[in-house]
Amino acid sequence: MAPRKESARVAQAWIELESEDPEAASALEVARTQLTAGRPLRRLRRLRLVELEGRLPARAQLEALLHGSTQFYNPHKERCLVRLQATDPTPLHEDERAVLVIEREGSRRVAAERWWQHETGEPVRVREGTAWALTFEPHAGADALEELALVRGRRHGLLCNPHSQECRWAEREVPLPWLGPAAPPPADARPARRKSNPPRSKR
Repeated sequence: MAPRKESARVAQAWIELESEDPEAASALEVARTQLTAGRPLRRLRRLRLVELEGRLPARAQLEALLHGSTQFYNPHKERCLVRLQATDPTPLHEDERAVLVIEREGSRRVAAERWWQHETGEPVRVREGTAWALTFEPHAGADALEELALVRGRRHGLLCNPHSQECRWAEREVPLPWLGPAAPPPADARPARRKSNPPRSKR
């Protein structure tokens, strides 16, 4: 019997290197030594966030498809956690705050979409962004996350260049979906803070 297809929905895959991430380590060093907002930063992790939208199969087949193709990640070097509902856990720790960075012109993964349709016969929309997980010291101010995320000069911001990227973060909860069409940059290329508030679940 062919696998049952469900109605259109979104699946979220969180992908992280198994070994130490040189890019995250370098960003942490720069933040702590060169940026005022980065001094209370204790830990910084980088994850790829991939979302698939369409008529998706049940979890077991969906995970098998993700794990079986390098279009999404390399299981020999990376780990992958899949969320199908907002109540599913994320790989974030309780003390981490999440920032999502999206390329304004490059969030779609067309090659992955073609591969998926070839394998399943179903069209799907695939988007990808970079999720940064930040842990601050308890004394860090409420605005430390925004100050560190958005680049506004040589000594202000690190993770998102508002001229070419969009920055989103979850205040209390990690949305599903979280990726979507990037908003056009404002005239001064300093986008307003985009908040996200669906139910957050953590392991």
